[in-house]
Amino acid sequence: MASRREAGRVAVHEEPENSSVRHGNLGVVPPDWYRATTSDGVPGVRVKRPDEVLRERAPVRPHRRGGGRVRALAGSLAAAAVLVVAVPVVSAGPASAADCAAGWNSSAVYWGDDVVSYEGRNWVAKWWTLGEVPGTTGEWGVWADQGACGGGGAPAPDDPPPGDSAPDVPSGAVVSEAQFNEMFPDRNPLYTYQGLTEAMGSYPAFANTGDDRMKRLEAAAFLANVSHETGGLVHVVEQNQANYPHYCDAAQSYGCPAGQAAYYGRGPIQLSWNFNYKAAGDALGIDLLNDPWRVEREPAVAWQTGLWYWMTQSGPGTMPGHTAMVTGAGFGESIRSINGALECDGANPAQVQSRIGNYQRFTQILGVTHGNLLTC
Repeated sequence: MASRREAGRVAVHEEPENSSVRHGNLGVVPPDWYRATTSDGVPGVRVKRPDEVLRERAPVRPHRRGGGRVRALAGSLAAAAVLVVAVPVVSAGPASAADCAAGWNSSAVYWGDDVVSYEGRNWVAKWWTLGEVPGTTGEWGVWADQGACGGGGAPAPDDPPPGDSAPDVPSGAVVSEAQFNEMFPDRNPLYTYQGLTEAMGSYPAFANTGDDRMKRLEAAAFLANVSHETGGLVHVVEQNQANYPHYCDAAQSYGCPAGQAAYYGRGPIQLSWNFNYKAAGDALGIDLLNDPWRVEREPAVAWQTGLWYWMTQSGPGTMPGHTAMVTGAGFGESIRSINGALECDGANPAQVQSRIGNYQRFTQILGVTHGNLLTC
């Protein structure tokens, strides 16, 4: 069941999430190339030695004049030389680059010994990886450099043509639809991937600030918190209906035009209270004060309210979740901004650990290390 709190201005679902992580496999192993040579060092050609040629020719008759025998022997050697020269000689020439393996795909899962190409070089994975860019993980990282390559290198099946976005990763997004589905296998149909990507248009700085690692960390942090709030994106509305009439602050000049019990927790961040619906609606250009039910009917609107809180509201903390992640304050501070009054500083360590567990799992799916500063 979900509980509510006034300090955070949002509802919290207390049920820990339990979902499995599934991984695919992509084996891209280039063929082994070799060249067979004869004992003479020439590929596929057997060159006769002069003495062999001489033995195959008819014996030279002795001549009473010694010079004739010498002339006959010289003629035989000349003929042998002509035969040897006539055989084509294959030169090794300068070494050419190996063919490029299939191109690296940021949304594909690779296992140990899988080989990919990236920026004109082949790379082999040492262990399981997803989203880690070849050439950026260092000597002790997952990718081992196999040298320059040329030709081949057709994109992996899920790779887009040059200049296009991957088919399940809209432009600017760092979470693919496949990764989203892996994070939330049992989600409610309201919480669509398309709704999330549409909502991101309202806040272009979300998961789009800093380097690629920072973008992925922020996406993981936001999704980890909303997963905790909704039991893995299972719940759309607050479960404890007895709380519903509590979220109307009649002291506000605009009152509660949708009804006293209309402003209960909804959506990925479980937005509650009439003043929060008013503020979110004003920021988004949507009349949520008079029609708060849009948050539980429209996927994009639901995600917009979650991003509104994440990007702009400090709640009981000192900064919004977005700021906590892009400034390096850490995941723990994002927890504080959402429900710090009821969870942080030892108030409810089990709930904090539930959020941290989500974050650690999602960063693994996105292929980044989560670092420290996890708790609050």
